[in-house]
Amino acid sequence: MYILNPHMPRIRRDAALFAKKHGVRMAARRFGFSVGAVSLWKKKLETDGIRPIVTRSSKPKSHPKQLSDDLVRRIVAKRLELKRSAEVIHRALFDEGVSVSLSSVKRTLKRHRLLKERSPWKRWHAPSPRPVADHPGALVQADTVHLAVHGKTVLYVFTLIDLHSRWAYAWCSRKANARTGLLFVKRAQVAAPFLFQCVQTDNGSEWSTHFTERVQVRHRHTRVRQSNDNAHIERFNRTLREELLDGLPVDLVAINRALPAYLRHYNEKRHHFGIDLKTPLQLLAQCSQAID
Repeated sequence: MYILNPHMPRIRRDAALFAKKHGVRMAARRFGFSVGAVSLWKKKLETDGIRPIVTRSSKPKSHPKQLSDDLVRRIVAKRLELKRSAEVIHRALFDEGVSVSLSSVKRTLKRHRLLKERSPWKRWHAPSPRPVADHPGALVQADTVHLAVHGKTVLYVFTLIDLHSRWAYAWCSRKANARTGLLFVKRAQVAAPFLFQCVQTDNGSEWSTHFTERVQVRHRHTRVRQSNDNAHIERFNRTLREELLDGLPVDLVAINRALPAYLRHYNEKRHHFGIDLKTPLQLLAQCSQAID
């Protein structure tokens, strides 16, 4: 189509200049356009001056079913007020007596860039069933605690817990990416008295598909919109914050210096309700005796 020709604005200008000197019909025959089109370009040249005549958009100026400006403002205002998904905003507007379709709400939010869309660079990973944590190492959960100063994240505390024995490990780093995630899992495996068989994480960038391809054990991502999938590690993160991190400065050396003593207390002396008020070390000893 000639509309896609990047030279068309200059060709229209040349046709209009030729028509001004030799007539519209002569210009139409020479350039291969209709008389009406050349006539319009000539008038535009007289009003706008001698410049390339750009291609006008074929988008209609209005549509009989388009949303009113007032309704668009209400959708945007409701999004900024609730800060929730399009489905929630649609329901809230419905409760207020506003009749609008869910697809219109989604289009409006997308047009105003108020929807969090999936990154085109994020690689897809296949879902896998969750293994049963019936022995140590069958399923361990890993996560990252963000430590911020003045609202800006400066340190990351990697955490890991075994679902069967509640044995835990943590390590602080300045970066959170696939490389530091792999290094953390290796450090945890060296410290653990059992072998990891499956590591479960959320969908953060540090646990991306690059991490999955390089880790030496099976890697499973949590299911989307299933907040209880990582319940054990989230509870450990809260305990770690309350009992250690909140009382320390946000300093890499100070945190990594205090973590070993706390982890010894957590794994060897702290009683857990989830394992009948035993310590992780006691439960691991019982598991080893049962195997023997």
